[in-house]
Amino acid sequence: MNEPVIDIHPHIVSHDTDRYPITPIGGTRSDWSKERSVTFGELVSAMDDANVIKAAIVHSSTTYGFNNDLVADVLEGQKSRFTGVFSVNITQPDAPERIRHWHSRGMTGMRIYVRGTTIKEAWLAIDDPAFAPSWKTVADLGMSMCVNVLAKPVGIQQIRNCLEAYPSVPLIVDHLGRPPIEDGPPYELAKPWFELAKYKNLYLKLTPSGLEAVHQGKADKKSYISKLVEVFGADHIAWGSNFPSSPGSLRDIVAEAHTDLAHLKTEDRDWIFRKTAQKLYPSLA
Repeated sequence: MNEPVIDIHPHIVSHDTDRYPITPIGGTRSDWSKERSVTFGELVSAMDDANVIKAAIVHSSTTYGFNNDLVADVLEGQKSRFTGVFSVNITQPDAPERIRHWHSRGMTGMRIYVRGTTIKEAWLAIDDPAFAPSWKTVADLGMSMCVNVLAKPVGIQQIRNCLEAYPSVPLIVDHLGRPPIEDGPPYELAKPWFELAKYKNLYLKLTPSGLEAVHQGKADKKSYISKLVEVFGADHIAWGSNFPSSPGSLRDIVAEAHTDLAHLKTEDRDWIFRKTAQKLYPSLA
């Protein structure tokens, strides 16, 4: 059995659609949440089987929109092993109030769902000054903020603006940001993205979908992961399974991650698989 890991990006779905109505952001439900969803109980069993010791469960925006009740409910009595990452509609004036509500229910991270499989283009800009009350509330509560902005010029600038405006907020970018890497080592196309490493409140979430680009052009997993560790530092990278949105069993996803990171130093793997997660979500320490 491989060394234990902490997962900062699994999802759950309930079969009880009366208690937890399907209300996806943008109106379109994700295919994975219909075809290969897992309940909380199934996630726990999968974690036990894969030696995943703790997790920050990410609310499924493409299933439940801005209703985080499912994750908040399952956290009750489970906070020694789990925490939750919630979403609110930051375009609404009551966003700070909603942030405090979900935090009071035991969720210790927030996520702004900007775009994804069901929303191809970003529906908001994370650095919009109108959203400052939400960012400041997250800062006041000592939480991290997760975003799924792409590492394109507009996204990079938005992330830079937020890193500078809210230096006390750990900003986690989903799926490594997906910068262009098809040119291969030393990955000059991604240089503007790598330049953000100077901001010490920037963190990257390493997931299976974040590595999909290594199958294009001259990129490869070993050199790309090594480059990320060299540039950002292993203490600013945390692993997430994206299970079950990413296909396959959690055990297989974890095994592949161990293979992908096998060339790294033990200390670097410790950070990526556990210690960075505990820094971002202290309740998992």
